[in-house]
Amino acid sequence: MTVADVLTLALGAVALGAGLLVVTTRHVVRAGLWLVVALGAIAGLYLVLTAELVAWVQVLVYVGAVVVLLLFAVMLTRAPIGASDDLDRVRWPGALVGAGAGAGLAALLIDAFRWTRVAMPEPGTAERLGAALFRTWVLPFELVSVLLLAALVGAIVVSRPDIGARVSSERGRG
Repeated sequence: MTVADVLTLALGAVALGAGLLVVTTRHVVRAGLWLVVALGAIAGLYLVLTAELVAWVQVLVYVGAVVVLLLFAVMLTRAPIGASDDLDRVRWPGALVGAGAGAGLAALLIDAFRWTRVAMPEPGTAERLGAALFRTWVLPFELVSVLLLAALVGAIVVSRPDIGARVSSERGRG
């Protein structure tokens, strides 16, 4: 077993554990922070695979932007910071669905590859990755950024009840 194999297993375990904590914690802010740990571990996996550009994009876009936006939205909407009774639901249906989906994906993977070795394509370069990103994926990326901006503006409007009151009082005068 090589050092890369050990690092891959360790980072995969950290990502899996943090991902489980994201969905099982009763604290919304802690769930966001565990998401940072999970996404950071995935960035570490990209570094082990020598995909440095993808790793830094993972850190900048997901950890640096999406999670911060999520935490700002939670804080702006005045969601409960502590343990929430709304998150305390029966867990066995979700666990059953998750276990079924995991078993189905494992069966699909085993059936598709049948334990054979798959030839890996030629390693990509930053130039090829950039060309694919800006030709194929630029529109979905921009749509997601507009969606996140709209969500943030909506969170601000929802968290400020005085904005709606000011508009209705101005209409009543005119």
